[in-house]
Parts: sequence; C-alpha cells; structure tokens
Amino acid sequence: MEEASKSRSEATEASSSPQTAAETEELRGWSEAQFRHYSFATRPIARLRHGDPRAEELLESEEPVVLTDTNLVYPALKWDLDYLQENIGSGDFSVYRASTHKFLYYDEKKMANVKNFKPKSSREEMKFRDFMAQLQEIEQQGSGERLYLQQTLNDTVGRKIVVDFLGFNWNWINRQQTKRGWGQLTSNLLLIGMEGNVTPAHYDEQQNFFAQIKGYKRCILFSPDQFECLYPYPVHHPCDRQSQGAPTPKRIEYPLKAHQKVAVMRNIEKMLGEALGNPQEVKYGSQTGCSNHNLFSF
Repeated sequence: MEEASKSRSEATEASSSPQTAAETEELRGWSEAQFRHYSFATRPIARLRHGDPRAEELLESEEPVVLTDTNLVYPALKWDLDYLQENIGSGDFSVYRASTHKFLYYDEKKMANVKNFKPKSSREEMKFRDFMAQLQEIEQQGSGERLYLQQTLNDTVGRKIVVDFLGFNWNWINRQQTKRGWGQLTSNLLLIGMEGNVTPAHYDEQQNFFAQIKGYKRCILFSPDQFECLYPYPVHHPCDRQSQGAPTPKRIEYPLKAHQKVAVMRNIEKMLGEALGNPQEVKYGSQTGCSNHNLFSF
C-alpha cells in the first residue's frame, strides 16, 4: 500500500540520479558500500503495514515479511549502551568473542563429538559494564577482535527495563500466536553486535519476530530447497543445526515455497521500530552495518 509504494519510488529515483542516491543514503543512514557482496542473485522482502491483507497472507503462508508499523518494541527505541548500562541490572551476560568478523553458531555440548574441533568464537559470561569497557578498549585500540552479546532477558534486569518490556506490543504478538497456532513464547533475546559482524547462514527452529532497535542489519534468507548447498555440517557436528524432531515433508517444503532461489532483506530505510517476520526452518545469515554505532536487536 502507501508504505510499499513509497519504497518503490525511492528506489527508482535513487537509481536514476547519483545525487538523489547520495541523499537517500544519508537519510537512511547506510550505503551498499558498507556491506559485503555475494555472487548470488537476491530480491527484496516485502515491506508492508501490519494491517495490509498481503502481510496477513505472507504470515499465514509462513513467508518472511517486514512489518513497518507494529510498534513491536517501541519503548525500547531509547535503549542505547548508556541506558542499558544504567538499567540492565547486575546479572551475567553471554558475550561471544572472535578474532574475525564471523560468528558461526556451534553447540558446546557437541564439541566432544568431533576430534580437534576448534570453534571460531568463544563464549564468556560478564557483567554489562565489563562488556562496555571491552567494547571501548577494542574500538580505541583498533584491533581486529570482535564481540557479540546474545542474552535472554531474565529477572535480573532493572525496573525500567521491566517497564519498557511490559510496554511492548503484546496484544499484537498474542493475536498472531493464537491466529497462527504457534506455541508458547520461549525467549526474548537481546543482541548487541559490532559494525561488520557476520552471522553465517543457520537455522532458527522457531517462529521469530526480529525487531531492530538501533543501527541497521542486512538479513539474507534462503529457501529450504537450497539446504544442501548451504549447510555442509553432518548431524551431531557442533555446527549442525539441521536436526529436527519427527520432521514431515510439509514442514520442510512449506516455508518460502513460492520463492525462487533466495530472498533477501536488504537494510531497511528508517528501520527503527520495524519487525521482520522470519518463519521457522528458513536459513538466514546476517551482517551488521552501522557507522559509529553498535547494533541492537530484539
């Protein structure tokens, strides 16, 4: 509708005028030059208002869609490092450390299954203030080391975070849960990454709503029929994330069945407050790209 039409016209104007392209980049806060380039073809994911019937159809058929106006985590838009340091509480946070930009998923419990397995990143538990201090030290020294915080919010967070959390758009989430027949909410994961961090393609085994709070992120989604080309790890390998309980052909084939080879969400203009609906069993990889800011996702 209006939002989708606006995006299409902006893309057309940007391609026809170098000056307009520069202005567009300035407005949205990122440029294509900030991201890595790949040899495969991509196409954008639909950006629709949450009340648009087409958005409902995509959610119903378990295809990805960017929803522009759900206000899913609106109270969290004020979250930045300073606000979180003051209010997040004194609990421990899981922080991954890597010497390169890649943060490849691995299951620590399966590491004994593969002799001489060496993960590309390591996990540490630390207080948020220590995470902040290490971020600043890395940025000041200009080292190639990278950090990535991935933490489920729990009862150790401060009162203001709780109030913000209660202000999320739970009515809309609960309606989606009931309408789609989804299971219970299992976690609320806070992600804080550094510019240029890459999470290689992996499965998310659950239905997801991915909300961007600060910064910009490119997500590339792959159809399940590309599975053999994308995920070479055998079952029981620490990096395996393909194992599923009692899979059925319908579950494997249904998501993204109408897509061709790949679908992509390029970074979304003015993405704050928007949400990506990401079906289960759809592979995706992501890259952080935001100048002079850390990236916050929820």
